[in-house]
Amino acid sequence: MTNEAKLKTTVSANKAAPKKRKIASLDRRKARAGWFFVLPFVIGFVLVYLPMVYDSIVMSFNTVNIVQGGGYELEFVGWKNYHDALFDDPNFFRTLTSGLTQLAFDIPAILIFSLFMAVLLNQKMVGRAAFRAIFFLPVVLATGIMEGIEAQNTLSDYMGSTEGIETGEESSAASEIVSAMDIQRLFSGMKVGQGIVTYVANAVNNIFNIVNRSGVQMLIFLAALQSISPAIYESCRIDGATSWETFWKITLPMISPMILVNGVYTIIDSFTTDSNQVMKYVAEVYGDADGQTLSSAMAWIYFLIIIVIVAIIGGIFSAYVFYQKKDM
Repeated sequence: MTNEAKLKTTVSANKAAPKKRKIASLDRRKARAGWFFVLPFVIGFVLVYLPMVYDSIVMSFNTVNIVQGGGYELEFVGWKNYHDALFDDPNFFRTLTSGLTQLAFDIPAILIFSLFMAVLLNQKMVGRAAFRAIFFLPVVLATGIMEGIEAQNTLSDYMGSTEGIETGEESSAASEIVSAMDIQRLFSGMKVGQGIVTYVANAVNNIFNIVNRSGVQMLIFLAALQSISPAIYESCRIDGATSWETFWKITLPMISPMILVNGVYTIIDSFTTDSNQVMKYVAEVYGDADGQTLSSAMAWIYFLIIIVIVAIIGGIFSAYVFYQKKDM
């Protein structure tokens, strides 16, 4: 290589170097902006929540001994609290099993209902904005003071129980909108199994709770539907695809990332809601004498199970998620 060629190569390298530094500097600025955005949460988590999480873990491996004259001391007992929660307390295991079963029921029902309503509300119709606000209204009402009022709603408790308000007599008509026999008669000509019949009957009877917990999921699905280019649907119509084929071949794959997001959100929402029967039982055990350590172990068992469920569902959904590749 001649000296002139070497000089040109050196000059080109020197010109390219500042551009790389600018790109790296831009990435660093974006990273700093992201950390600045989440900084309030990080500070609050480290100063407020992290010490409570640490104390909860410590309590779950200890027992509390009251010291004469006031105060208490912790005595390390290892995995005893976890063993007692799983094997010595039948109520916790039964409540945990029932709660996980309800979770398995709620996730598909909420996702299907919210997707169905999002598809309907995405259509062009008069008063579409009003209908969207109506279906999102339960999310607003289920926060703050309204949630406390709803928790003390005697009529709602009566409708959710099998006993009357004052008489204490069985009242199946009040607690169920439809029965499995009604659904079975409806599906009699479709050869539907008993499991599906029971699931549909439970979904109809639980429609109040499903609607209340579908507002956020519905908006996420609605945003995903509106992000699909109309040109894609126009191409499908030109090719002669039916609406059914368009939904399964175009709409569902395009919004599959939001199905994963809504699935995880629904699990976390169910885990943190006040109506969660497992958390209610843990709070009840905490209120008993010497129940602080046992309730901590119960809470961590439930937390770890939920994390495992989220990981499994995330892994399964991720295998079928379609991510649209956009040309940069």
